[in-house]
Amino acid sequence: MRLSSILFCSVLFCSIAPAAHSQGTQSAAATTPPDAPTVDLTGSPASVDLPSTPEPSDQATQNSGTDQPAGTGQQQPSQPNQPEQKKPGNEPSLEDLGFTAQQTQANAELQAKLNKRTHMLKVHQTLGLFTAIPMAATLITGPQAKAKGKNGQTITEPTTANLDFHAALGGLTTGLYFATAYYSTFAPKIPGVKPKGAIRLHRDLEWVHGPGMILTPVLGIMAYKQENAGEKVHGIASWHGTAAYVTAIAYGTSIVAVSWPIHWKFWEKK
Repeated sequence: MRLSSILFCSVLFCSIAPAAHSQGTQSAAATTPPDAPTVDLTGSPASVDLPSTPEPSDQATQNSGTDQPAGTGQQQPSQPNQPEQKKPGNEPSLEDLGFTAQQTQANAELQAKLNKRTHMLKVHQTLGLFTAIPMAATLITGPQAKAKGKNGQTITEPTTANLDFHAALGGLTTGLYFATAYYSTFAPKIPGVKPKGAIRLHRDLEWVHGPGMILTPVLGIMAYKQENAGEKVHGIASWHGTAAYVTAIAYGTSIVAVSWPIHWKFWEKK
């Protein structure tokens, strides 16, 4: 009786257990959402598929390098581009400034005139300096060519050598002077250009030493004839020395006016 009861309970348990197991499986499948990943409940824990660890992105790396919080989703504003250096434009031409092509075209005739004037004035300046040498020597030898003595006294006549040497120096001075004046007088004139300052003084003194260089040789020839005749220099010929000194002073002043850096205010008219 007891054995039959135990056998009956065993058969009953074996028939109920599979049914309960299949019913539990079906209920678990019914409660699982369709989109949920399938998990093998019967497998070992190592066989469960888990999502892999996400790798850090470039943005997160940059944020971590600049000590800024990652994951903000905001991109760092880029720095504005540096303004490009402006290249300098072309310089304005003469036409842009209002000059016509005819006004800017070189004047060959005027340039040739300027070149000729410059050359002649340089020769004038050189000859003028050379003229001053025999002029000074003529003034020095002047007293030696003059008779000494007053009326009623013994008159000492100059030697012929002194007279000839003084006359030769006077003639050389006169020749160089007029050669110098030629290069100044006949140099091409530039229209509209007026002398001023030291040049104006140099030009004004021509009215003094110019006539003096004409009068002095004439008086000298008269005095020379009187000396050769054994006469004392008299009349208008006696002004020969005075005319020579005045001429030499005016000539020397005109040289100094254009040779030294003298700037006197009253020379120029503003």
